[in-house]
Amino acid sequence: MSRKRHQQGNLKIVRVRWVAQWWEGGHRRNKVLGKVGKMTKSQALDKLAEILAPINTRLQATSGDWKVGDFVKQIYLPWYRRKWKSSTTDCNADRLEHHVTCEFADRTLRSFNAGELQDFLDRKSTAGLSFSTVDHLRWDLKQIFGMALAEGYLQKNPATLLFTPSEAKRPAHRVMTLHDVRLLFSVLEARGLAVCMLATIGGMRPGEILGLKWQHVETDHIKIEQRLYRGKIDSPKTYQSKRSVALSQGLQAAIAEWKALSGDPGPEEWVFPSETRKTPLAKDNCWRRWIAPRLKPVGLEWVNFQVMRRTHASLMRELKVDPKIVADQLGHSVDVDLNVYTKTALGPRREALNSLESALRVM
Repeated sequence: MSRKRHQQGNLKIVRVRWVAQWWEGGHRRNKVLGKVGKMTKSQALDKLAEILAPINTRLQATSGDWKVGDFVKQIYLPWYRRKWKSSTTDCNADRLEHHVTCEFADRTLRSFNAGELQDFLDRKSTAGLSFSTVDHLRWDLKQIFGMALAEGYLQKNPATLLFTPSEAKRPAHRVMTLHDVRLLFSVLEARGLAVCMLATIGGMRPGEILGLKWQHVETDHIKIEQRLYRGKIDSPKTYQSKRSVALSQGLQAAIAEWKALSGDPGPEEWVFPSETRKTPLAKDNCWRRWIAPRLKPVGLEWVNFQVMRRTHASLMRELKVDPKIVADQLGHSVDVDLNVYTKTALGPRREALNSLESALRVM
């Protein structure tokens, strides 16, 4: 006989009162049961059980019959919207719609097994999706079925052992050499030069650059308080992203030149405005109109904003700059700086191997 599917709820003390928590209709419910001094924990648990009894009766009859599309729309996304930034929610919801619910919307949660879900990831890998996208889909499936298990809708999580197939395409993470960077800067006019210097020397994300107003720009640093994401002003990507970005002397000069060409704008105006000057310049427009046309003639058409930011981290590493300084400038942890953004060149690696060989000779 299969185990009954039910939820037990939670019981906690808030301001000397017993508070019950449970899941119902796609939302977390809370109810004050009584004061701790007048109600024992056993009595509070009995009251919680009374609340959950009719819910679990319905749940037992329908738990595994939840369809994926309904579960994602009514329970999964409403819950995580309370945790995720709006930009994260939009990105994750779009990915689920285009890859998961469009295919499995009418399938029930309990109709899946690990093999079928792994086959799904394998198909996505061979269809040409990037490693990052397939890896996010694996995470999505584990989260969805994990939530269904945690809330009593399933007896086991069929996505627990999923892995990202090795066939998924991993992009080549190229970085620019010092020569490449000098060439890049030499072919750009003032606007494009300021943008690319902020990305390559300043280590800023494109949304941070294009979300700047002149009030954020000080003589020797920039305050990152917002970013431009999909045409909307949003808060910085992460907690660490809200920071002050140091400006080199060359960056200060490039920004001053662009400000002068912009007609000495006021503090509330955008640093890189659109043609109407009422909105910030969109990333695609900035790249297509002011940067990309200058790159192809000199063989740098492979460069993009990600390459610039990765180049910042990699060149700073070659210059033996403290990783903590680099991470603070980029707005993320030291681990991410070293393991994701930094790519070591052959020269330093060769020197390291020569040092190892020299040490071995004297042993």
